Amino acid sequence: MSLVKSKKQRFPFINGGLAKSFGLDDLFYDDFFTKQDLPAMNVKEHEDEFEIEFAVPGYSKEDFEVSIEDDILYVSADKSLDNVEDEDGYTRREFSYSNFQRTLQLPKSVDTSKDVKAKYKNGVLKLTLMKDAEAMKSRRKEIEIS
Repeated sequence: MSLVKSKKQRFPFINGGLAKSFGLDDLFYDDFFTKQDLPAMNVKEHEDEFEIEFAVPGYSKEDFEVSIEDDILYVSADKSLDNVEDEDGYTRREFSYSNFQRTLQLPKSVDTSKDVKAKYKNGVLKLTLMKDAEAMKSRRKEIEIS
């Protein structure tokens, strides 16, 4: 006897049913609330810099924390909203919380001693990392065949 029930055993009514067709099958699974949605990311390499863009609408620039430690780029954000309305003896309270964290191993060609430019505009966080001039030089080595 198994101590852990499979998801199919726990919720047989959703397999191939209406919930699955609407993408609701995950709603009935234990791991639904532990999934972390990461923002879409673009990385562009230019001759003397890298551009990294994150699609993160709904945040403000104060919500972000960006740092580099040991050639690893850390990008995270925390956002919380708490709205309370009192009207005619009724209280309505809405709250939400969202966060994410991305870590990226930077290539050796990134010059971590130079400042990283960070800009947040229209829901896109754009980071610009400069390349190291020495690392940008071609390191081609001719190999003699004997």
